[in-house]
Amino acid sequence: MQLKLVRVGKKVGAETWLHPLDLAPRESAVTVLLGVTRAGKTSLMRLMAGLDAPTSGQVMVDDVDVTGLPVRRRNVAMVYQQFINYPSMTVAANIASPLRLRGETDFMPRVREIARTLHIDEFLDRLPSELSGGQQQRVALARALAKDAPLMLLDEPLVNLDYKLREELREELGVLFEQGRSTVVYATTEPGEALLLGGYTAVLDQGELLQYGPTLDVFQRPASIRVARAFSDPPMNFLAARAGREAVSLQTLADVRLPGGQDVPDGEVTIGLRAADLSLRDQGGDCRIPGRVQLAEISGSATYVHADTPVGNLVAQVPGVQHHDLGDAVTLHFSSRRAYVFGPDESLLRAPQARES
Repeated sequence: MQLKLVRVGKKVGAETWLHPLDLAPRESAVTVLLGVTRAGKTSLMRLMAGLDAPTSGQVMVDDVDVTGLPVRRRNVAMVYQQFINYPSMTVAANIASPLRLRGETDFMPRVREIARTLHIDEFLDRLPSELSGGQQQRVALARALAKDAPLMLLDEPLVNLDYKLREELREELGVLFEQGRSTVVYATTEPGEALLLGGYTAVLDQGELLQYGPTLDVFQRPASIRVARAFSDPPMNFLAARAGREAVSLQTLADVRLPGGQDVPDGEVTIGLRAADLSLRDQGGDCRIPGRVQLAEISGSATYVHADTPVGNLVAQVPGVQHHDLGDAVTLHFSSRRAYVFGPDESLLRAPQARES
């Protein structure tokens, strides 16, 4: 299925939910809708599915205008955060329901395969009411996968699952999507989930489509500060700077300099640094910023060190579990080669050079 949204917008009363946008998710691939809550992801998915009609624009499927076509006449599978299952049917019957509707008879091998992938094969004879919330969500997801519709819409389908299972299923879903023929649109608030799923990413913010392209390209070359902010976890650090003919200097630490160049015109600019590119040890970087620890936040196999510095509050993501007392003096090191530079209009002027292998 080739889905195209042409200048599609959505208003509810005086409130704009989606500003007019153009989007054509790549056929038979995964497109991730990335943005914070209320960015417009669910509203956009409802227009794709035919659950809502746009205020303006057209929804095209294989070059046919389906803008006014109701959802029951579209071959679409959709899974919401709030799972929906048939309460009087067993897990196996729920998963098999779209296959029965198509008139298929030998469907149990497929049902068992999907159930095994989603770790619910031991519950096939149970009713949804006998399952936990996370297990019920996986039943809804299994039913959507079994349908094998040309368009599959997944609205944060893993949000109700525990961390370990969510990590496992992300990887397995990526494999399933690659093996299938569906055009998949997957909404998430988590940049890490977008990177794991790969494919393509559309970044949304306040109802606007900010950027669309291959996921790694969008991550490595965010078109603006808004995109960089949305596609960073923890948030990207932004530092006020001034560009001159020879160098880009931090406004409150003039001795911290990045190379100038024709790609960065003279004037006020903003430097962007991902937390993972800041280190508490000198690893050969050519820039350093003094600071004092405000918070050391342990998250899995990394520690996020929040530091108060002359250029503002910065966050460094350092490997391992590290302990720091509040007020400890630290030095944040980074390489100027890993810095983003954004112009006065917040558009990207320079992206980091590739890491040396």
